[in-house]
Amino acid sequence: MAKNLLIVESPAKAKTINKYLGKDFTVLASYGHVRDLVPKEGAVQPEREFAMNYAVIDKNERHVDAIAKAAAKAEALYLATDLDREGEAISWHISEILRERGLLDGKDVHRVVFSEITPKAIKDAVEHPRELSLDLVNAQQARRALDYLVGFNLSPVLWRKVQRGLSAGRVQSPALRMIVEREDEIERFVPREYWSMDADVAHATQPFRARLLRLNGKKFEQFDLTNARDAHAARDALLAAAKGELVVSDVQSKERKRRPAAPFTTSTLQQEAARKLGYSTSRTMRLAQQLYEGIALGDEGVVGLITYMRTDSTHLSEDAVTELRDVIRRDFGAGSVPPAPNVYKTKSKNAQEAHEAIRPTSAMRRPASVASALSDEQRKLYELIWKRTVASQMQHATMNTVSVDMACGDASAFRASGTTVVDPGFLAVYEEGRDQKSAEDEDEGRKLPVLKIGDRLPLRDILAEQHFTEPPPRYSEASLVKALEEYGIGRPSTYASIIQTLLAREYVTLDSRRFRPTDVGRAVSKFLSGHFTRYVDYDFTAKLEDELDAVSRGEEDWVPLMHRFWSPFKSLVDEKIETVDKSEATGSRLLGDDPASGKPVSVRLGRYGPFAQIGTKEDEDKPRFASLRTGQSMHTITLEEALELFKLPRNLGPHPDGEDITVGVGRFGPFVKHGKVYASLKAEDDPYTIELPRALQLLQEKAEAAANRVIASFRDGAIQVLRGRFGPYITDGAKNARIPKDREPESLTEAECADLLAAAPDKPKRGSRFAKGKAKSDAAAPAAKKATAKKAAAKAPAKKAASDQAPAKKAATKKSAAKKVPAKKAAAKKAAAKRA
Repeated sequence: MAKNLLIVESPAKAKTINKYLGKDFTVLASYGHVRDLVPKEGAVQPEREFAMNYAVIDKNERHVDAIAKAAAKAEALYLATDLDREGEAISWHISEILRERGLLDGKDVHRVVFSEITPKAIKDAVEHPRELSLDLVNAQQARRALDYLVGFNLSPVLWRKVQRGLSAGRVQSPALRMIVEREDEIERFVPREYWSMDADVAHATQPFRARLLRLNGKKFEQFDLTNARDAHAARDALLAAAKGELVVSDVQSKERKRRPAAPFTTSTLQQEAARKLGYSTSRTMRLAQQLYEGIALGDEGVVGLITYMRTDSTHLSEDAVTELRDVIRRDFGAGSVPPAPNVYKTKSKNAQEAHEAIRPTSAMRRPASVASALSDEQRKLYELIWKRTVASQMQHATMNTVSVDMACGDASAFRASGTTVVDPGFLAVYEEGRDQKSAEDEDEGRKLPVLKIGDRLPLRDILAEQHFTEPPPRYSEASLVKALEEYGIGRPSTYASIIQTLLAREYVTLDSRRFRPTDVGRAVSKFLSGHFTRYVDYDFTAKLEDELDAVSRGEEDWVPLMHRFWSPFKSLVDEKIETVDKSEATGSRLLGDDPASGKPVSVRLGRYGPFAQIGTKEDEDKPRFASLRTGQSMHTITLEEALELFKLPRNLGPHPDGEDITVGVGRFGPFVKHGKVYASLKAEDDPYTIELPRALQLLQEKAEAAANRVIASFRDGAIQVLRGRFGPYITDGAKNARIPKDREPESLTEAECADLLAAAPDKPKRGSRFAKGKAKSDAAAPAAKKATAKKAAAKAPAKKAASDQAPAKKAATKKSAAKKVPAKKAAAKKAAAKRA
């Protein structure tokens, strides 16, 4: 065993670094976070100065045990997790676990950080270690505690007032509010008509178009012409005034410089990869992680191709700049190298979290030279990063813009502009993408013929074109990330997870790569905005992020920050859970009256989604309900559209056995029904237009599928071997049992099935959030008791850490004990998966 143990987060990184450090080091991976707050109330204790109850994460127990085993034999521990706040927290958790187990007594503990995985960077980091930064750790603990307290206290309010199973998050909720408010803007938007006027100029060498600049002595504005009558009258007057020609009245030429964009930060990389490559934020970060951790490059071995991809900094090291200038000189000529390096100002105050921008570890590794070692997706992202970094250190581009004014009679004029590139500079390598083009962008690349004052230009025609203003666009991933950064909500490393949470919760959907809120998402956002206004306020959220950053810099203590947040927040939660009316919370909306019954028609959010209702609960007759169709929204549905929903269920006609077949819409979508048999409609089927022959076909397909599902049946169907979603299994209705790997399902006997069912764990009760975890802990109880006693005797007294109190030690012990029954745990997990 090597005398030094070095811990990183990922196995890929561990494998690469192990080759660099040699036989004196053993390099192991933590596989990300090793501990987290226990998933139940009381994990954060405000009354005990926000003491936190941690437990080893189930899936990482074996990795923690491997680290502990190696630490017992090592002389020194090197914690080399990522260089940001999250990485610092992971290193601290590892050291706390090992300290609690008595494995660090008399041993040196070093914290090492590096922003690139290259032999030089790794060896330099190991030779110059530092101590763990408790400021960074406390900032991360405060962030985790805040997220926990918001989630565990606000989510139950949503369950009671809006819909079961919902969640709220400290940062995800303001992000959702942005998307919902944009949708509200779009729905409120009223288009305005306007007309443009362009002159079609017939120059002998190069025809071109010019836009109207002045009309009747006044600067022409967007809404000066707002209807066809006025527009055509203006066109006729301009044609009459021009008398077939325009006269050049002014020519201006202006040279301007365009500077390159800064090298990538996490945020700008996510935005640009979305614009130029169509990558989601999570996809971009996954690919960047792979490039950072290392790619096998033939004789060079595994090499990290880019620096650390979670950063707010635009800074480049001196060595990197020197190499970039050499590459630029070789590839593009000395004229492309500016006299002095380009310097970019970093917005982030967190110097300890923002070491360098995202750049190639070596600019000498041009995209073409490594392309064969990369997947197509990796190659595209590496090329984007390489080009942006190289361009950032290149000479500015020089542009020449020519504007020509042309008189149309005495009181009106047109203008044409064109921009040509005098010296491309950095544009020879890279140009930053834009979400929307400006008028200047439209002129770029457009050349005008050489003109001088007094030239008379033949006028072919004047083109009057109708336009309508458009609503603001829905957010794309790029524009949402940009908005979050501008508002200071969250941090770049969290943007991908924010977006994934909103999608996973089905609060938003992606429609043509733009975010559209669902009815559930809108209900959640409206409820929080109306009743917890402060906690989804953009400024409040940004200020809290700034305070957490101040903790990471050692400028503020985290416990007073937590107290300031918790007391008013908890009081508001307690107040709202008692006072808010549920019908208001579910976004009830009155559409009008049903012509047939005269009763009110409304829409609201229910347990299974949005629905329409005729009547009220106060009526003598029960109200009628109908689920909204896919694509319909309770915020935009009309009375007529809602009434159509009540045409279901429809009677399609009789089955050959004489019993009627009906079609309706239920919790899981549209279906046809014959007796007690239900068959779901396919995507191409419409419940409002489907006819009897198609319904019979769907029922036949359902019958055939059901017949094929049964592999074997015993005791008149009391015990069955079935084909399930995750493979064959045995069931008696009360229990499910997995089939041994060495047996074919068709060969099982009744006795074997009965024995396997008897040995299978009971199904956890439905409806319990912790049923699965409870079943696991109950099964493990006898072993846990024995293991706890054994471990307690072996443990040295734990030292009190800055933000980890006694409960953490207790929880970690419980988790380790539960590990004694892996077979039962695995069986319960697999059975639950099959039932799903």
